[in-house]
Amino acid sequence: MLDRLIPILLLAALLLAAIGMLRRARLWRAGRPDKVDLLRGLMAMPRRYLVDLHHVVERDKVMSKTHVATAGGFVLSMVLLLAHYVTGVGGGFINLLLAAALVLMFTGAVFVYKRRRRPPPRLSKGPWMRLPKSLLAFAGTFFITTLPLSTLVPNQAGQWLLSALLVAGIIWGLGELLFGMGWGGPMKHAFAGTLHLAFHRRPERFGGGRSTGLKSVDLSAPKLGVEKPADFKWNQLLGFDACVQCGKCEAMCPAFAAGQPLNPKKLIQDMVVGLAGGSDAKYAGSPYPGTCVGEAQGAPHQPIVGGLIKEETLWSCTTCRACVEECPMMIEHVDAIVDMRRFMTLEKGQTPGKGAQVLENLIFTDNPNGFNPRSRTHWAADQNLPLMKEVQEAEVLFWVSDGAFDMRSQRILRAFVKVLRAARVNFAVLGDEELDSGDLARRLGDDATFQRLAKSNIGTLGKYRFKQIVTTDPHAFHCLKNEYPDFYPEGQKPDYEVLHHTTFINALVKGHRLVLDRYKGGDVTYHDPCYLGRYNGEYDSPRELLAALGISLKEMDRAGFRSRCCGGGGGAPVVDVPGERRIADMRMDDARQTGAALVAVGCQQCTAMLEGVPGPRPEVKDIAELVADALVTDDAERRPAAAIAAEAI
Repeated sequence: MLDRLIPILLLAALLLAAIGMLRRARLWRAGRPDKVDLLRGLMAMPRRYLVDLHHVVERDKVMSKTHVATAGGFVLSMVLLLAHYVTGVGGGFINLLLAAALVLMFTGAVFVYKRRRRPPPRLSKGPWMRLPKSLLAFAGTFFITTLPLSTLVPNQAGQWLLSALLVAGIIWGLGELLFGMGWGGPMKHAFAGTLHLAFHRRPERFGGGRSTGLKSVDLSAPKLGVEKPADFKWNQLLGFDACVQCGKCEAMCPAFAAGQPLNPKKLIQDMVVGLAGGSDAKYAGSPYPGTCVGEAQGAPHQPIVGGLIKEETLWSCTTCRACVEECPMMIEHVDAIVDMRRFMTLEKGQTPGKGAQVLENLIFTDNPNGFNPRSRTHWAADQNLPLMKEVQEAEVLFWVSDGAFDMRSQRILRAFVKVLRAARVNFAVLGDEELDSGDLARRLGDDATFQRLAKSNIGTLGKYRFKQIVTTDPHAFHCLKNEYPDFYPEGQKPDYEVLHHTTFINALVKGHRLVLDRYKGGDVTYHDPCYLGRYNGEYDSPRELLAALGISLKEMDRAGFRSRCCGGGGGAPVVDVPGERRIADMRMDDARQTGAALVAVGCQQCTAMLEGVPGPRPEVKDIAELVADALVTDDAERRPAAAIAAEAI
């Protein structure tokens, strides 16, 4: 009986799954067009799944192996089941291979079950709690059907009962694992996730690449930004549907930890509700802090803000990319948030807090605080800095950024100038010709102001000759390096290199152009700025520099790509959405736990945020200040920096 029934069940499940998948694809296609190389994406998908995605999953060794066993066993089992029961290909070897694949899947499912028995808070519950049982039912029932029933029970009645139980288990397993892929349920992520990897909006991320610059807005478009789910690009909607609700983004989000009304996992699931229509009543994960589940309702052509999410949720994000870095499905949360901000800012003019004033300042004074543009060089009145408009050419263009208007940041700028002069670097500054990089305007959704500033700065840069731009500001560094190239005239590319000052100073030390003395203070820890680390992958140079000073770092628990944001990015200090705690306070707690007397940083914004934490707390210094303090100018005391670094090892 089973030999006749199983092919029917398999084909029925496949047919229903295909219908559901086509229905799901229609929901994605409600989004706006986006140019994608479909064939190349499909061909690249296996490698993206097996290599790129698993580089992320591999961070959890146990779950990585569990996923390989469960998913690999399922895929191989399905191929062999179809070959055996539908096409009639069989034999001892096929049955043996099928049994082995099912045992592999069953073993993986046991570990999934163990994880789900006491799941961490970040994991969604509800339907996800039945998934391990469904996996076990699929693997177990199909494994038993590969054995002759007569060897399992002695009489015909028992064989009929066993057959009925096996049919029930097969229907359960096929319903969850195949039907659920297209019609909803935990396994939907397998279907959507596979296509998401193939048609990803940022294919540059695969193969070891990095893609972090925001996508440009066509300012001539009839609508700017995203108002409704259907305003997203179709492959963004596909990406939302790929969410596996693991909650790794939630666990890393600084705003969620601070009790602000943002949970990146819930945000993505609300977008899924919006694309399909309905409410979030069936959502089984953590809500936004201070908000109950069941309040969100939406549809593809209904406004997101006010229906699916509250305005405060949108503005809580610091754009730190911790969620994106952790996501095993490589979903782009920050892109979605900024796209929605663009509609609120450009179309509705609703930027909260001091946001509207800051954007107005940028429009009229080219800096966010509204200072007189002619005062940009006042900090250097006694420095006799060479100006580009006077020298026309230099080895390095020092991009000062808006630290020029802040007294604390000016100390960092002076320290870096001291380093440049000690290394005899041929450098110059733009002076009053330099405008704001536009970073803050862009994160707040005002792409019009950002594009104006970018194009104006690009025009200024084009007048002079230099090999490198170096800046102490990771936000400006990111814009100049990753976002300005989109606005160069067609056919032109930047002919200069953009470097963060820690990278540049580290190269000077390695090139023996600086001589440094040993740091004589207490223990030191290092805070990775989001726009230097996660956005640009620079984790090594700051640490190598500190080692060159003879410092043995006491790393925080959250360091490197998992560094906690200081709370200063994405315009967060400007819109100032309240929470239970300040993000900067939490980061300083991380530093206190190391017992360090000093926090080394490489960002003016991070310095401001961390120094704003009330004491007692460690001292905060930029690495440029530490290097400037350690410069050896007396020839009798000169020691090679490489020697000091060697002593520290």
